Amino acid sequence: MPDPLPPVFLATAVESVIRAGEIQMAHFGSDLRVDKKGAIDLVTEIDLRVEREFRALIASRFPTHVVLGEEFSDVEDRDSVPQYCWVFDPVDGTTNYAHGLPIFCSSLALEIRGEPSVAAIYDPSRRELYTAERGHGAWLNGAPLRVSSATTLIDSLLCTGFPYSVQRDAEALVGLFGEFLKVSRAVRRLGSAAIDLCYVAAGRLDGFWEQSLHPWDVAAGALIIQEAGGRVTDLEGGPYSSRAGNLIATNGHIHDAMVQVIQGFLKGR
Repeated sequence: MPDPLPPVFLATAVESVIRAGEIQMAHFGSDLRVDKKGAIDLVTEIDLRVEREFRALIASRFPTHVVLGEEFSDVEDRDSVPQYCWVFDPVDGTTNYAHGLPIFCSSLALEIRGEPSVAAIYDPSRRELYTAERGHGAWLNGAPLRVSSATTLIDSLLCTGFPYSVQRDAEALVGLFGEFLKVSRAVRRLGSAAIDLCYVAAGRLDGFWEQSLHPWDVAAGALIIQEAGGRVTDLEGGPYSSRAGNLIATNGHIHDAMVQVIQGFLKGR
């Protein structure tokens, strides 16, 4: 078991996502300014405000640390791994948020030499705070988290998400969705990858998969699942990386079966 990290790291993560949630709820359902980064890729004034405040906090508290955030980050230098990197999504589920649908959160992970080590995700509409520290467990509002015990796909509730390229790739994305409908109890699509991952960690969902993801979508949630006893890999069942752009996250018991469904579908196309 790794040594505990300085408490200020987890405290900063918790402070940041709760502050983000306060801002989100203060403006939820109001007449927000909403801009487009793509045809269906939205950004609100709250996304921008929350990330600006977070960057200012890290600059003042940890001036040598790096921030990788959704709204203001340049392209990463993949050849250089910073010692401390905060991976932040100010509003995960922006489309839901902009439409007044209360399925959104703020997601934050601290990577130390490339390894996610601290995570905090806050769902303000449910007042649910998910946290984890590598080697020391995962919690929901202070209570230990544990993944589900489902052992077969037919007894599993699954979840996925669609990337902003869905209009171009609809046939393949909906096709794979359909394959899982055939073999599982049900499949959901909630619109926030970070919440989806938290629900796997909490045993509310048994498995999740998605393609075309960014580090800020998954870095925190993947650590929370791992610390709750679950398993996270790429779509082929290989080692997980928040930079890989895709993942399967499960309770562990159904993981190989999900890999088989995905790989069988992709090879058959």
